[in-house]
Amino acid sequence: MPDTARSRAFRVTSLNVNGLRSALAKGAGDWLGAHARPDWLCLQETRIGAADLTDAMRGLGGLRGVFHHAERPGYSGVGLYFRVEPEDLRIGFGSAEFDAEGRYVEARYRLADGMRLAVVSVYFPSGSSGDARQQAKFRFLDEFEQHMLQLQSQGEVILCGDVNIAHQPIDLKNWKGNLKNSGFLPEERAWMSHVLDDLGWVDVFRSLNPLPDQYTWWSNRGQARARNVGWRIDYHLATARVAALARRGSESIYVAERFSDHAPLSIDYELAL
Repeated sequence: MPDTARSRAFRVTSLNVNGLRSALAKGAGDWLGAHARPDWLCLQETRIGAADLTDAMRGLGGLRGVFHHAERPGYSGVGLYFRVEPEDLRIGFGSAEFDAEGRYVEARYRLADGMRLAVVSVYFPSGSSGDARQQAKFRFLDEFEQHMLQLQSQGEVILCGDVNIAHQPIDLKNWKGNLKNSGFLPEERAWMSHVLDDLGWVDVFRSLNPLPDQYTWWSNRGQARARNVGWRIDYHLATARVAALARRGSESIYVAERFSDHAPLSIDYELAL
């Protein structure tokens, strides 16, 4: 456990921006800098290339950002921003297929209490566009499970991102009508159960908040957001030791403003850094 004399709450915020330029135009930068003030910010679906980066994008919320861009223009992409410089960075997770899609950034730290910590921003594929992409999603899950095992062997991890899976019926409004749809397929849900129950990862938000109607994504159709007909597909997945340091009551899905079809998910962790 951390040296409490030197530990404090560090905020980790995750958001699928559905286009970084679009989210900034909708006020995401102002909210992050003036209100959220995260210590780590994990963004997904940035949809930019290196040539598109501006100083504002690189220094969002007063943090320094690093990025994994997709080879295909205007597609996918993730960013990871930090207030404290890491001792090491990793772009991509070693997948020949999925690193080309810009889905992974990792920052590594050695904390004051000796804990090794990795903070990860990851964007899982969606399978909703058809069977080819669903099969790609299944391949990703198989590959990424092996990477998660490797991460566990190296220390503690806070892995944040759009996982594109709602785990249990509590995690989406119309679960009965989505049993055959990507994001709530039995195979996807079984993968999530395996990660949590067998591999020992923790769904940190759900460990802190057991309430229904807690969603992070809403369709743009049928006034789904206004009616809160949503899905919880954005996660903090953490190894058990660091998950236990999450501050109860700090978990927040911010819905007062709309920067994307997703909402920012924030949790504070008591860390000695």
